[in-house]
Amino acid sequence: MSLRPVIETRPARPAIEGAGVHLHRAFGFQDPSELDPFLLFDDFRNDDPAKYSRGFPWHPHRGIETITYVLSGTVAHGDSLGNAGTLAAGDVQWMTAGSGILHQEMPRGNARGQMHGFQLWANLPSSLKMTAPRYQDVKSADIPEVTDDDGTTVRVIVGSFWGRRGPVDGIAADPQYLDVTVPPGLKKSFRIDTYRRTFAYVFEGTGTFADASRPAGVLLDKEVAGREVTVRDPSGDRTLVRFGTGDTVTVQAGPAGVRFLLVSGAPIREPVAWHGPIVMNTQEELRTAMTELRNGSFIRSAADQD
Repeated sequence: MSLRPVIETRPARPAIEGAGVHLHRAFGFQDPSELDPFLLFDDFRNDDPAKYSRGFPWHPHRGIETITYVLSGTVAHGDSLGNAGTLAAGDVQWMTAGSGILHQEMPRGNARGQMHGFQLWANLPSSLKMTAPRYQDVKSADIPEVTDDDGTTVRVIVGSFWGRRGPVDGIAADPQYLDVTVPPGLKKSFRIDTYRRTFAYVFEGTGTFADASRPAGVLLDKEVAGREVTVRDPSGDRTLVRFGTGDTVTVQAGPAGVRFLLVSGAPIREPVAWHGPIVMNTQEELRTAMTELRNGSFIRSAADQD
């Protein structure tokens, strides 16, 4: 076993996107090699409909995949290809934007007005930047959930874990996307293939992720001094943990337990040219995309993609 070192802990930062959606961004629009193949991760959680109900009206994507995971409330979506539907609590949508798509996502709270979900952007390699767009909408009931003898629960959204395989397939980044809950006070280890870039995002409770260079671990929270993190907020949530190379992630759950997303993928290691929701390999490709947006040729027909 080789323990993955904790490279960094980072609190998600407040941001406003779409038509005025208040969210927290764990990473995005920084060095794209940092978590290659992943580009951006947003946590949209709010109890005030005024801060999310205007949603994300029509906007383009090209060259990436977007992964939306809903925990509370619903997200209605539609696109320029005629697809439409609603994601409910526990549902996942994996959208391959490929050559280009226009879509909208409109969140609605539950009966108490609560809305909570995540969106992750995964890069596409140059060979698939202009592939035909496609959706994979997955209902909560179709996502396998495995509970270990010690009470640890893992929802396997993408990839294989503990003998179960998630329902999303055919993804370029070979990702693993797990929703993990560890009971109070329990220490638990998770094997992750060494070649994968890996991060955890804590959104409930507290936990200590063991560090290869510090056997006592790194306690998640807000204030970092070297690799020590001093507890200031007892919730400990909205925290990104970025790992180095190894094959094992170990966490010691706090007194209220800990729940986090554990995400990993194979790095693409290609140049990134990025403008908003369009991610290509070169500036020339970006300029082409923007020209096509202006002249109405951004969306390709099926014949164009053959």
